[in-house]
Parts: sequence; structure tokens; C-alpha cells
Amino acid sequence: MSDQLQTTEATETATHGVVVTDVAASKVASLLAQEGRDDLRLRVGVQPGGCSGLIYQLYFDERTLDGDLVRDFDGVEVVVDRMSAPYLDGATIDFSDTIEKQGFTIDNPNAGSSCACGDSFG
Repeated sequence: MSDQLQTTEATETATHGVVVTDVAASKVASLLAQEGRDDLRLRVGVQPGGCSGLIYQLYFDERTLDGDLVRDFDGVEVVVDRMSAPYLDGATIDFSDTIEKQGFTIDNPNAGSSCACGDSFG
């Protein structure tokens, strides 16, 4: 039984700290179904820039890179590269579909500041 416990712990340490809400995971699953491919996963990353210091990248990727951290949300694999993981730890990805706003949003407690210029959400 202790072997199973150690395996579980090892799997958990290979994940990242990004959280995807049920609404966002459902939207990703819907988009993947429209693509008709089961080899894609949602990749989240950051690059320096923008007025909050980070530009977010959110896209479907078929590649697996060395050092990728993977976490599953109701069948949707969310992948973060090793370099982006510290900047995204604790971030929440959500999806809004209202008159005021439609699209994915990233709430990141690690961002230095927020702005309305749009550059931070590339």
C-alpha cells in the first residue's frame, strides 16, 4: 500500500499550480470536439512583456516538450512548460460568455499589476 501512496505523490509533484474552472474546462472540451482531434491539449505559458510584466499564451498544442507539467481537468489536459510554471502558480483560467465580455480570462496573483490595455492577455 505504501508503494501506491509514493506513486500518487510522485504524480502530484509533476503537476502545475494552474487551476481551470469547470466552465473553462467545458469550453475547452467543446472546442477540442469541434476540432475533431484527440491529440491536442491546452498549453498555457508566459513571456515577458505587456504592462503587467507578462504576456499570456493560451493555445492548443499537440507537442510534448521536455519538462512539461501536466494536469487533467475533467478529461482536458492542461500543460505548462517548466519555465512558465513559477509565474503561473495559483493562476485561475476561467471562461466568460456575457454581453460585456466573452473569452478566456486568467486571474494571476503573481502578476505585478493589472491594466486595461489588453497587451497582458496576448
